[in-house]
Amino acid sequence: MIDSGSYGQALLRLQVELVKMQQWVHEEGARVVVVVEGRDAAGKGGLIKRTTEYLNPRWCRVAALPVPSDRERTEWYFQRYIVHLPAAGEIVLFDRSWYNRAGVERVMGFCSDEEYHRFLRQCPAFERMIIDDGIVLVKYWFSVSDEEQERRFKERLKDPLKRWKLSPIDIEGRRRWVEYSRAKDEMFAHCDLPDSPWFEVEADDKRRARLNCIAHLLSVVPYEDRKPPKLKLPPRPPIGDYERPPRDRYRYVPDYAATLGR
Repeated sequence: MIDSGSYGQALLRLQVELVKMQQWVHEEGARVVVVVEGRDAAGKGGLIKRTTEYLNPRWCRVAALPVPSDRERTEWYFQRYIVHLPAAGEIVLFDRSWYNRAGVERVMGFCSDEEYHRFLRQCPAFERMIIDDGIVLVKYWFSVSDEEQERRFKERLKDPLKRWKLSPIDIEGRRRWVEYSRAKDEMFAHCDLPDSPWFEVEADDKRRARLNCIAHLLSVVPYEDRKPPKLKLPPRPPIGDYERPPRDRYRYVPDYAATLGR
């Protein structure tokens, strides 16, 4: 386990580089897609949070799609994901992605065998089209042992701040550990290709997983350090004859902080 001090310093260094990378993406008009998949409670959300923490939200988005609507169920499967792909100068992180069909939908029976096998045939071609159009596509699979997943599930049950992370689907998925393993193996057999590879992240140690994943992302996006233009704050203009309205004209939030420590 990496100690908190070393982890914090290393993470901050990587986050500085992420800001540089985003500046390069924006100025070059590049398009970057990061797919984050993996086991329940493997740390996907934590990685996405630390990756986007200091990035400009105008140029970086997280796509976490809900359950498809009745209309979306009648569309071409990839259609609802296409609209979330980046425009020039943007980074999009998919918190789960089109690979839902190869994972949860397959294991839970939310798609037919025909739909599943069609996905395995079409997905490599779909990703080749994305890459051929100039999008940088990076796919991460977060792996966690069943013992560590069990520990994290129990932690979520006890922690009111994390309880929302544990859904009935997660509980059912816990029972179907082997089925998920088989589904992942089959998905990798069809979709882990030289031009669109999967990168596996060992995530029993969350801190190590975050550092390793961010460092790898920085290594595969060919960014250059673009120094921002130097800015100088001019003197503040004089107030002149302006007078602030009296304080009693406004409604202020109660001073809750003043009650602390009493």
